[in-house]
Amino acid sequence: MTLANWLPDELAGPACCPPPGEGTAGVPAPPLPITGHLAGIDPEAYVRAEAGLLHLSLVVEGITCAACAPEIERALLRMPGVVTARVNLSTRRLALAWRPGSVLPSSLLERVGRLGYRLVPYDPAVLDAAAAAEGASLLRALGVAAFAAANVMLLSVAVWAGVAADMGPATRSLMLWTSALITMPAVAYAGMPFFRGAWQALRHGPVAMDLAIAIGLLATTAVSLMQTIRGGEVAYFDAAASLLFLLLAGRVLDRQARTRARSVAEHLLAMAARAATVILATGRHRMLPAVNLEPGMRILITPGERIAADGVVRAGNSDLDMSLVTGETVPVAARPGVQVFAGTANLSGALEVEVTAAGENTLLAEIVRLMEAAGQGRARFVLLADRIARLYVPVVHGLALATFIGWTAVQGIAWETALLHAVAVLIITCPCALGIAVPAVQVVACGRLLRGGVLVKAPDALERLAGIDTIVFDKTGTLTVGEPVLAADPVRDPVDLALAARLAGASRHPLARALVRAAPDAGLADGVYEVPGSGLAATIDGHEVRLGNRAWAGVPAGAAESDGSELWLRRAGKPPQRFGFTDQIRPNASATVSRLLALGLGVELLSGDREAEVARVAGATGITRFRSGCTPADKVARLAELASQGQRALMVGDGLNDAPALAAAHVSMSPSAAVDISQNAADFVFQGASLAPVVEALVVARRADRLVRQNFALSLGYNLVAVPVAMLGLATPLLAALAMAASSLSVILNAQRLRGRQP
Repeated sequence: MTLANWLPDELAGPACCPPPGEGTAGVPAPPLPITGHLAGIDPEAYVRAEAGLLHLSLVVEGITCAACAPEIERALLRMPGVVTARVNLSTRRLALAWRPGSVLPSSLLERVGRLGYRLVPYDPAVLDAAAAAEGASLLRALGVAAFAAANVMLLSVAVWAGVAADMGPATRSLMLWTSALITMPAVAYAGMPFFRGAWQALRHGPVAMDLAIAIGLLATTAVSLMQTIRGGEVAYFDAAASLLFLLLAGRVLDRQARTRARSVAEHLLAMAARAATVILATGRHRMLPAVNLEPGMRILITPGERIAADGVVRAGNSDLDMSLVTGETVPVAARPGVQVFAGTANLSGALEVEVTAAGENTLLAEIVRLMEAAGQGRARFVLLADRIARLYVPVVHGLALATFIGWTAVQGIAWETALLHAVAVLIITCPCALGIAVPAVQVVACGRLLRGGVLVKAPDALERLAGIDTIVFDKTGTLTVGEPVLAADPVRDPVDLALAARLAGASRHPLARALVRAAPDAGLADGVYEVPGSGLAATIDGHEVRLGNRAWAGVPAGAAESDGSELWLRRAGKPPQRFGFTDQIRPNASATVSRLLALGLGVELLSGDREAEVARVAGATGITRFRSGCTPADKVARLAELASQGQRALMVGDGLNDAPALAAAHVSMSPSAAVDISQNAADFVFQGASLAPVVEALVVARRADRLVRQNFALSLGYNLVAVPVAMLGLATPLLAALAMAASSLSVILNAQRLRGRQP
């Protein structure tokens, strides 16, 4: 089944839809009503059959936190026949699988709709537009909150100073009303993302963070307004505005992280050609969209074009850039019978390819699925943090409510005074210290690493890096430079080298460019022509000279085989001469591996290259555990195997084929020279030719982890002392705000201990 089955009717055409009145697997499908949750989607148009199950993939709108994904999954898994229900928090993709005949697709979608979420087709253009609009809205709200927090905080400092210096009531009232006029519109406008989530939680589901946040914002603002109306000495508009700003900043950062994760998959899919030239039975050519390709079709791949589907070469010879699959930069010769993959680039000659897999069945699509699955697995860490926050908020509000009830019912004081005590509890237990326990250290640690040439991209990357016990390296471009270099040969004739370089100057092949770099003054021969997949030739001094592979140079069948990359030169009167190439190992690679082993870490090497070359690099760097010939799926499987054994792995890689492994690892790192896809998937990016930043990042992360634990101890210890004090009425809201500020200052100063420390 092709990707056309995933497209809306207006894009896919009538052939994608089942006959009227008939649903999947012959189950009658009643007309789906147009509702606010489904927006007229006909789910039958998006169902595909695979491995005896029916599958459906749509995008869920309205997800605001990590708790939303398991809520949707639990609701769907309770329905009859549903085998799999998975929501990827980063891409918001819902992947469903169920047994044919057990449930209607419309029923599944309606179940999600009743939870308060909206389902839309996966249309990158529409989703990008919606994401841009959402991002702009959040940034506007953040700007309003920042303006309000900054100005109200200045006014509050003046009010606090005035209370201590006997400020007149008229001046104090003016400042409080000014604060109210700034804060209330800001809360009403910038707080809408939380208010909408709170309303959805009240209507459709369990209590979520948005509901607790909304209660805190409204309660603090309402009490402050009441104090202002009554002419009180202080109000707490600054707490409301500052809390709103911090919460919005966190939501903006979370959205940016999800957008980056989604863009990785989209960039990978962009590696495939959008259209292909199909060779018809009549011999004529017809251009078709890649989504319309089917197995058995024959397509023409011209030089410089990317392949649109997986297939087998039936005619032609060329060189292919297979780095997407193998990670190796040296092109692979393509001739009849060789398997090719979507997304790989044709470098030299024209090819005729018979399609074996297209659309969602290609290796490129499988790589994207591996990345999305890896991203979903990592969401468990986010979910754990959200669960802790969901427990924290009800406890705080429960304590505030208990304080209010206790002071009114037991002590019999005025409810306004009891409400002030309750607000003091809310303020003094404000999770600011807990909230900045990690960011305060991260800011210092990230600055320290940035000065050392390491960019930290993921907000929790340092935390995950501190806990690793295994490091998995890729070879080409990671342990090695990733650029072929002519190997030294003491018996090589300099005349042969110069002659080979004269021919190589006419080619863009990586091995040919390495020859040119080895003999830059050789010049360029006249009349050089290239035979795709074979080599170069020219007539020099009346004799033909060839440079290329063994067959092209006429190397005798009995000649010793070589495991490394090579070119052969053949000229009249001399036997063929071999030019071997090697990949230089990065500076300090051996020292880096030794240091990692000394730190008690396990080190492995996974590569798609040949066994002999992988063994050479492993031996030179001191790595005893290595595997060769690894596909992207093999690397992901090895990381999953390590995880099942309780090990937490750092993946260091740079190639297109490393992107799924980088996403699947506990934490990942990529050199700055890596391809964009790998850099997007990695949690860290380091600069320079040395691997020393890997050790530096690890040591800094471990020190940062210790400081984070100390900050948590400081903030929790503060709350254990401050909460009882506030509940007993011994702390006014003003003292509560000062105590909260002091707790925040303590964790910030503790984090500064990391500044300037050399790993």
